[in-house]
Amino acid sequence: METVQGLRAAKKRETHDAIASAATRLFMQRGFEDVTIAEIAAAARVAKMTVTNYFPRKEDLALDRHEELVSAVAAPVERRAPGESVLAAARAGYAARLATRDPTLGFSSVEWAGMLFGSRALRARLREIHEQAEDALARVLAEQTGDAGLTPRLVAAQLVATERLLLTEALRRSLAGEGADQVYAALAEASREAFERLERGLGDYGLDTAQSD
Repeated sequence: METVQGLRAAKKRETHDAIASAATRLFMQRGFEDVTIAEIAAAARVAKMTVTNYFPRKEDLALDRHEELVSAVAAPVERRAPGESVLAAARAGYAARLATRDPTLGFSSVEWAGMLFGSRALRARLREIHEQAEDALARVLAEQTGDAGLTPRLVAAQLVATERLLLTEALRRSLAGEGADQVYAALAEASREAFERLERGLGDYGLDTAQSD
């Protein structure tokens, strides 16, 4: 039997998803800037305050997976196995998301990609998300290596830049009308090339600091 806490969590997730779905539908129909919070609340059949409680920033109604994007690179690096380099963990993490066609990789409809590229506010928010992802990864690397200097931030910048470029490639191809199979095949090839190039400089980074249980 589900607990009261479990039922509450499920209800919160249901409300969250209903608001995000209503917002996305309106944004794609009319553009991000031309839709108000009040209109989103009406479409989701909730109070305006409920929308802002779940989504304090309007941009996150469109980029509702921002928390997953922030942790996308840091999480697999934080979990890396003994003897596994930072780059190997990041590459395996991306490959796992690719295998499941994770939505955070960037494949979308033409309408959604057009909405994102057409909104200065959303592009700015996406840059901010990647900056947060870089900070999150740098903290993990500094903790794992015991290095409070430049190197963890430099490595984090390179790995998150790769994530950002691959996401942009997926969005660009989505906007061009390519289907899922085409986009994910292109991402597989692009990520292979990107990580192979990074291997030359980062291949052994963190090998002596991988954490055991």
